Amino acid sequence: MLTLQGLCCTTAHSDSFLFVFHLEGNECTDANARYCGKCIQAGAKCGWCKDPDFLKQGETVSSRCDEVQSLVKRGCVEAMIENPKGDKKVLKNKAVTNRKKGAEKLKPEDITQIQPQKLSLTLRSGQPQSFELKFKRAEDYPIDLYYLMDLSYSMKDDLENVKNLGTSLMLEMSKITSDFRIGFGSFVEKTVMPYISTTPAKLLNPCTGDQNCTSPFSYKNVLKLTNDGKRFNTLVGQQHISGNLDSPEGGFDAIMQVAVCGDHIGWRNVTRLLVFSTDAGFHFAGDGKLGGIVLPNDGKCHLENNVYTMSHYYDYPSIAHLVQKLSDNNIQTIFAVTEEFQPVYQLPDDIPMQEIATFILLSLGFWQSLSSEVILENSKLPEGVTIAYTSRCKNGVVSKGENGRKCSNISIGDEVTFNISVTSKGCPKQGKPETIKIKPLGFTEEVEITLNFICECECHNDAIKNSELCHFGNGTYECGACKCNDGRVGRQCECSSNDVATEDMDRTCRKDNGTDICSNNGECVCGTCECKKRDNPEERYSGQYCECDNFNCDRSGNKLCGGHGSCECRVCVCDPMWTGSACDCSLDNSTCMASNKQMCNGRGKCECGTCKCDDPKFQGPTCETCPTCPGVCAEHKECVQCRAFGTGEKKDKCKEECDDFTLIKVRDRDKLPQPNDASYPVMHCKERDANDCWFYYTFAVNNDTKKEVHVVETLDCPSGPDIIPIVAGVVAGIVLIGLALLLIWKLLMIIHDRREFAKFEKEKMNAKWDTGENPIYKSAVTTVINPKYEGK
Repeated sequence: MLTLQGLCCTTAHSDSFLFVFHLEGNECTDANARYCGKCIQAGAKCGWCKDPDFLKQGETVSSRCDEVQSLVKRGCVEAMIENPKGDKKVLKNKAVTNRKKGAEKLKPEDITQIQPQKLSLTLRSGQPQSFELKFKRAEDYPIDLYYLMDLSYSMKDDLENVKNLGTSLMLEMSKITSDFRIGFGSFVEKTVMPYISTTPAKLLNPCTGDQNCTSPFSYKNVLKLTNDGKRFNTLVGQQHISGNLDSPEGGFDAIMQVAVCGDHIGWRNVTRLLVFSTDAGFHFAGDGKLGGIVLPNDGKCHLENNVYTMSHYYDYPSIAHLVQKLSDNNIQTIFAVTEEFQPVYQLPDDIPMQEIATFILLSLGFWQSLSSEVILENSKLPEGVTIAYTSRCKNGVVSKGENGRKCSNISIGDEVTFNISVTSKGCPKQGKPETIKIKPLGFTEEVEITLNFICECECHNDAIKNSELCHFGNGTYECGACKCNDGRVGRQCECSSNDVATEDMDRTCRKDNGTDICSNNGECVCGTCECKKRDNPEERYSGQYCECDNFNCDRSGNKLCGGHGSCECRVCVCDPMWTGSACDCSLDNSTCMASNKQMCNGRGKCECGTCKCDDPKFQGPTCETCPTCPGVCAEHKECVQCRAFGTGEKKDKCKEECDDFTLIKVRDRDKLPQPNDASYPVMHCKERDANDCWFYYTFAVNNDTKKEVHVVETLDCPSGPDIIPIVAGVVAGIVLIGLALLLIWKLLMIIHDRREFAKFEKEKMNAKWDTGENPIYKSAVTTVINPKYEGK
């Protein structure tokens, strides 16, 4: 029994404020870009400020390159920021073909299974461009099938099955498509020793005994692809067995010629299938050395009169070489092998769509399943360009990564979509356009994508070479900055690179004729300080001598300038309505306004947006809280009860209404804060719950104007009756009463019995009986005297 195996081939941190947070590096500033083109290639978020007056004294030209938001924050208006964007254009977008079998016949080139067909992408470094690709398996799509037979002697037992297989292929394929062509060829082995016997007799008849076999050959193209099914069946039935010496066959030589000899085989630009039937293994690259063949297979067509003529000259092809040629020519290969050799033809996992079926199951369902998995492949990508696939298959299945390239169980007429994202890093090949292609494996249709790369800013087109702004023409004025000629340095290219470190120039970089160059925070370049860069891109040195920075100002609440100002030259410049050395004093008095519309409730003064109460018993942000005033205990009773014990009237809405204070549990009453221990007033409270249990707590407003409640974690409940003694007493009482009643009853019975007995005795004594005989009485004894008795 033969099995079938379907085969389709592929081709291929930096520290921040107070060292509390850890930020990722800024790719824009890390690029140290000194011109706009290099800046925009650093990343998709990078922008270049072309404002001539943007840089502060001491900042380098590369400081113009930063994230767009950071540039705006530093004072560069958006209109002066170069931040080009990528783009996509669809150039050919013919809709996929919708038609049924039996409809008007179309030429293969008029059938569309993939959409769009051509587009152009403009790529900015780090910025992906995406598009959607549709694929739909067209019904009644033309198919070319080539049948390749093994005619070695080992196939003698299976020859009839193989001949019938060819006929079955013809019948089954005609059910799938009305535009079907079929052809076939045969192979044996290289015609050199030790693969075959080269004696003259064996060259005529390689078989032993009276077996009549045909002469050995490497590969013959018996029938070019044709729609003449009768001729195919006739030629297949006329094939005779040949013979060779070793077990592996030279089938890979034949497959290579079928793949590359398109004109001889007659392949059309349609679905191409190759059925390879054999019952043995295969020779591959390197095995030719046994026959003295050392030249690698050149992968070219060598058919003369439909016979492979260079088998004795070129080695067998390697598997990778064969896969490449099959893929280049869009040929899907199906290996029909015996079960014994099925594992041998189980080729590596990088060759997808490996279907297995028995010979009997060569039916419509099998042939439809050959293309049931759609896998996208792309041509070689330019350096730095990557592609990501996301598939949206049947039943809403979405896959990403390598699985995003394919969809399974796709039937004829099904439509699936792929989201394809193309990203470039940098500017490949100096920005020259590149073309890549994407196509489904085993299909001839493809998407052609032209890649254009953004390598320069738009302002690059307005560059002025040898500009007077660059120190008498020593550079190109481009995008608001000078791009110096070779050998020139400085912000305006004012110095020669050979003169950048002279003592006279260094003197101008020392503040107040000191010894520190650029305050040890920069380098003296051409007599001007260029400040160092910090690891944190938000932190910068500036100033004529790099004596200023924006990160060494006073802090409040772990925030630079309290988060309400900016640090300029180590001094906080506060936002409106804020003051103080750390901008932590608010000038807004609205926070001091009490509910009665009085400032600090009339009991204090507003300082930095916070009330300072005159009377210490009043607390809170507006001096309205009085922890020691009457009624504070009852006011907070329900909230303390629900938060501490989960009981009370507010237990269902505790989170919403009782979250305005901090609850702290203590073990016993001795642990509660005492008035003398705290620096703020403390109110002691004792309240009773619905179960007559007492709970104790204190209420206070601490120095941070936050409410604090300390509560004893256990309730003080009245002790209940001792159940055990009561029960024992009741039981004992019942038992004792029962015994007492029993004893009383027994005593009464004894007394009653004694009385009755005494009465009986008395009556007995008083009774008088008559002692005479009863006249009626007759004795029961009769005495008879024997007269003869003499008393002896």
